[in-house]
Amino acid sequence: MSYSATTAKREAASMAMRKHCDQRLAALEAERLSFFYHWQEIAQFIIPRRYRWLVSPNQSNRGSPNASKIVDETATMALRVLSSGMMAGMTSPGRPWNRLSLPDMELTESSPVKVWLYEAQKRMSRVMAESNYYTVKAVQVSDLPAFGTAPMIIYEDAEDVICCHNSAAGEFYTWNDIRGFSAGLYRKITKTVQQLVDEYGIDNCSVNVRASFENGAQALHREVVVGHAIEKNDTKLGGGLVPALFPWREVYWEVGSDTACLLRSKGFHEQPFSCPRWEVSGNDAYGRSPAMEALGSVKQLQQEQRDKAMVINKGARPAMLADVTMRNEPASLLPNGVTYVANLSQSGGMRPIYEPNPAFIGMIREDIKEVQDRINRVFYVDLFMMISQMDTVRTATEIDARREEKLIQLGPVLERNQSESLDVEIERIFAIMVRRSMPHWQEGRDGLLPMPPPELQNMSLQIEYVSMLAEAQRAASTSAIERLAGFVGNLAAANPEALDNIDTDEMIDEYADLLGVAPKVVRATAEVMKLRQQRAQQQQQQAQMQQSMAAAQGAKTMSETDVGGGQNALSKMIGASGMAS
Repeated sequence: MSYSATTAKREAASMAMRKHCDQRLAALEAERLSFFYHWQEIAQFIIPRRYRWLVSPNQSNRGSPNASKIVDETATMALRVLSSGMMAGMTSPGRPWNRLSLPDMELTESSPVKVWLYEAQKRMSRVMAESNYYTVKAVQVSDLPAFGTAPMIIYEDAEDVICCHNSAAGEFYTWNDIRGFSAGLYRKITKTVQQLVDEYGIDNCSVNVRASFENGAQALHREVVVGHAIEKNDTKLGGGLVPALFPWREVYWEVGSDTACLLRSKGFHEQPFSCPRWEVSGNDAYGRSPAMEALGSVKQLQQEQRDKAMVINKGARPAMLADVTMRNEPASLLPNGVTYVANLSQSGGMRPIYEPNPAFIGMIREDIKEVQDRINRVFYVDLFMMISQMDTVRTATEIDARREEKLIQLGPVLERNQSESLDVEIERIFAIMVRRSMPHWQEGRDGLLPMPPPELQNMSLQIEYVSMLAEAQRAASTSAIERLAGFVGNLAAANPEALDNIDTDEMIDEYADLLGVAPKVVRATAEVMKLRQQRAQQQQQQAQMQQSMAAAQGAKTMSETDVGGGQNALSKMIGASGMAS
C-alpha cells in the first residue's frame, strides 16, 4: 500500500513538472521567435553549419550543401579570425588565464595560502586541458560573435571529471533574472530511440519509443524530439521531485508524447551552465552580435560579387546579334569556329548585342573592397591581425598603443564574458573538484585538489583573469605606474627626499599583479621583511667584525711601535691606564 501511494505521489509530481516545462517552453518559443529568424539569416550568409536544421528530427539531408547564399566568404573568415583571437586571448589552453585569490589580501600573501592557491589553479587547468572543455569552448567562442548568445553546459564526469556540451543556435531558450543574467536554459534536442533507451532506461520512455525499440533494426535510428530544462529548483513545484538541497534542477522529457512521465530529473549544487552574450539591449534575454551588425554589408557583398561575375560573363560570353538571313543556318561561337554568311556586309553577320563597359568591373571591385573592409572592421580583424596588415614595420611602443586603443572597443564584451561565462564555469569546475577531493581530505591526503591549509577554513575564493586580453586591458595601469616611477626617479636626482613619497614594495606588488605574474615570482611581504632583517643583521655583524679587525690591527701597530725605554706604544698605554686606575 505504501509503495502504491509513493508511486502515485511521484507520478503526480512528474505530471505537474511536465506541465510546467511544456508551458514554459511554449512561452519561451514565442518570445524567441524574432531572434530565431535573425539567426536564420546569419547562418545562411555566414555560418550555415551552426543552426537549427542540425537538430530537426529525422532529416536525411543534413549533410547536403547549405552555403548556397555565400559567394564571398569574407564574413566567414572574419568570424574565424575574431573567434580564434578571442579564444587565444581569453582562454588559451597554452598559458594560464586565471588565478585564485582571497578577499583578504594579507592572508593571500601568506606563504602556505599563496602556494595552495597556485597549486589549485594548476590542477584546475589540468582538468580543463584533459577534458573536452577547450574543444567546446572554441565552438562557444565562435557562436558568440555570430549569434550573440552561446550557452555551454558542464556535467560532472566519472572519467574526465567534467564533460561539456554546446547548444546550436535555434536549439536553446533562455530568460533573464532580476539581475539581468540568464535565469535558466531550455533546449529542444534530438535523440535516437537507441540513445533514449541507453541513457534513460526503457521504463522511462513513452509507449511509441518502447515499441520502436522492440521492433529494432531501422526503428532504433528513428529520432525523437527531447525537451531539456535547467532552472532554479522550486521545491513547491513537482512535490520535491528534486530534493531541496539542490539549488538547481534538470529535467528531460519527450516533447509531444502522450505520457506524463519524465525521462530523467536530477539536481545540481551550483549553476551547471554558462550563457554569455556579446551585447545586450534593455531586458533582452538574447544578445546582439557583430554578425548582426555586419549582416547588411554581408548581403551587399554577395550581391556585388554576383554583379561582378555577371559583367565578366557578359564580356566573355556576350549575347549575339545576327542577321535575319542566318536564321536556321549553322553558327559557331567556339574558338576557331567558323560561320559562313552569304553576302557578308558591315551590317550583316554576327556581333555582340551588348558590350559592357570595362570600367564597371573596376568600380565594382573598388566597392567590394570597401564593403570587405567594413565587414573586417565590424569583426575586429584589424585588432587581431594588426601586425600582419601593417604596410611598414612599426615600433613596439606604437604597436602597443594601437592595441590598447582598439581593445577599448572590446572592453565591455570581455567584462560581460567574464561575469556571464568564465566566472560560472570556473566556479562549477572548482566545486566539482572540491566534492571529489572531500573524501581524500577526510583521510588526511590530497585529492584532485591539495589539502587546504587551516587558514582557508570558511573562506570564499575570488577569480582573477590574467589572459592576454585581460593583461592588455590593464596595460594602461602599468604604463601609469611606469610614468610615475620615471618622474619620481628624475626628481630624486635633484632631491633624494622625493623617494620618501613612494612605497616601492607596494608599487612592485601592484605592477606584478597587473601584469599577471605568477605568485611564486614575487616574494610575499612577510618574506621580504624577513630577508631585510637578515640582511640588516649581517651588515651589523660585518660592521662589528670590521671594527674588531680595525681595533686588532691598531693594537698590532701600537705593539710594534717603539717609544723608547724598552717599551712599545701599546704597553706604555696599558701601563698608563693601569696607573690611572
